[in-house]
Amino acid sequence: MNLNIKISNGILHVATVVLTVVALTACNGAAGPQGDAPGTADSIEIKYARGFNVRQTPDGVRLVEVSDPQGPESGEERMPIGYQFALVPHGWNGTVPDGYTKVEVPISGTICMTALQLSNFTALDAHQFIRGITGTKNLYNSDILARVDRGDIVKIGMEGEFDTELVLAANPDVIFISPFKRGGYDAIKETGITLVPHLGYKELDPLGQAEWIKFVALFLGKEAEADSVFAGIEQRYNDLKAKAATVDARPTVFSGEMHGGNWYAVGGRNHLAQLFRDAGADYIFKNEETGGVNIEYEQMYAVAANADYWRILNSFKGDFTYEALQQSEPRNTLFVAFRNRHVIYCNMRQTPYYELSPVQPDILLADLIAIFHPELMPHDYQPTFYTLLK
Repeated sequence: MNLNIKISNGILHVATVVLTVVALTACNGAAGPQGDAPGTADSIEIKYARGFNVRQTPDGVRLVEVSDPQGPESGEERMPIGYQFALVPHGWNGTVPDGYTKVEVPISGTICMTALQLSNFTALDAHQFIRGITGTKNLYNSDILARVDRGDIVKIGMEGEFDTELVLAANPDVIFISPFKRGGYDAIKETGITLVPHLGYKELDPLGQAEWIKFVALFLGKEAEADSVFAGIEQRYNDLKAKAATVDARPTVFSGEMHGGNWYAVGGRNHLAQLFRDAGADYIFKNEETGGVNIEYEQMYAVAANADYWRILNSFKGDFTYEALQQSEPRNTLFVAFRNRHVIYCNMRQTPYYELSPVQPDILLADLIAIFHPELMPHDYQPTFYTLLK
């Protein structure tokens, strides 16, 4: 079987890098659990994600390299060596290149550390591979909750407080981690279990974030499923984006709210800012920040006072209202978006935002277009995540 792997990164950069690798045949006779070589898709095309790439050796080994999606273009400079994996069939007896960690695929089980990672398994209908999660707070998926109740999935504790005995008892082949977050992985490093960084949360393009289902699929032997699922996401997203690109008037929007005396504001290159732009709106920050920064209220007001819309995502107990927003910070009433009742809202206590939205950017986009440009959407459109606050 011929396997063509085409990789193109840097959609948010001036230059687009396209690497096409035409792989040779066979996996030197080694077979997986069902007699299949790893991977069932004839091609793997990485179009939007910048955080990983894949090469195939002549003897059928897939070399997967993980790097910081927000880092420079140069491969060696983007991530320290060690986040490189050689995915081999079960029973393969060859030698992997220096600096690569061998992983036999498909794996039989893993531990997930974030809701974003869980979303990939849900999109791939692959909950059976999950043996451990950090916890069930704000978790809605009934199948995962049922597996936790049965003991098929264990709760290993939160970052920095992992229960290594439970980790070992879960017996995962690999553990998906988020190395740039708070961390606390020293204890589980000592278990000897292979840690695989999942950096989808650092992607700057909503489609790039969703495309990490292809990364997870490489470890599960579900490449064909991932390719099919993502093709649908991409088509729907780009169709909606094209609709929004036709609008003449683009409203302005800002995001966040005051917490602990500061306002956490995402930067102008964040994937959320890209969603706003693709939905036919202008995000108020034009800077090159990729993450978020804490700023004072006065700084936010100076920039966002006259913005048309205000997006808020929180976990408010009960029904969030304009009165609650005013009580949290009386000066909130000064924003034009508040006075015009143009607050875009999602409550994570009532909506499985983090466990679904990473693989549903098309639905996020549809919700926002329905708010910014309702004339572009069906009159009976029912939002999934975002609605105008009543």
